[in-house]
Amino acid sequence: MAVPWCEPCERFWNPASVSADGACPTCGAAVEARPDSDAAAAHKVPWHFWVAITAAAIYLGWRAIQGIVLLF
Repeated sequence: MAVPWCEPCERFWNPASVSADGACPTCGAAVEARPDSDAAAAHKVPWHFWVAITAAAIYLGWRAIQGIVLLF
């Protein structure tokens, strides 16, 4: 997703706040659409999620083994 960026103001703008001709509402300079650098990082699953999933799988596996041993 690209966000309007004003270079002289060094500020991101909401696409709705930029004028119809693509000018900055503060200084009047032309804003350019700069791609969001965190877009790829936003879709990446954090490492601690996988640690939690692994811990839950080990715990549930151990509880399943305990339940099976209890039955026999």
